[in-house]
Amino acid sequence: MVVRKFPRFPVSAPSTLVQRDKLRYNAVVKDLSLKGCRLESTLRPFTGMQVELFLQVQADATPIHISKATVRWSGTRGIGVEFLTIDAPEQERLKQTVEQLSITAGQALIVPKGELPRR
Repeated sequence: MVVRKFPRFPVSAPSTLVQRDKLRYNAVVKDLSLKGCRLESTLRPFTGMQVELFLQVQADATPIHISKATVRWSGTRGIGVEFLTIDAPEQERLKQTVEQLSITAGQALIVPKGELPRR
């Protein structure tokens, strides 16, 4: 069993991955936490690759912008991404989204102090 500092919650949300050279790839977020996500995409990134993300977790809202993230793993189960830099307003939107997902999943969300990415 993997013990995580930030619990993941299932979701199916369209997103866009942007490489450093500004190439854009469609993706679908499959699970989400305050510190990262697992997504599926046609992009086959390498571990350590830096990306920018736009997460469309609510159909009628502006996507949540993750200005800097890094690929931690890539394989048959998708792509694991860690969020590194998020502006404060986007961090708050992400927190509200993850809190809502935790309520839906029936699991309490505990946020470790000083552990979230910021700009």
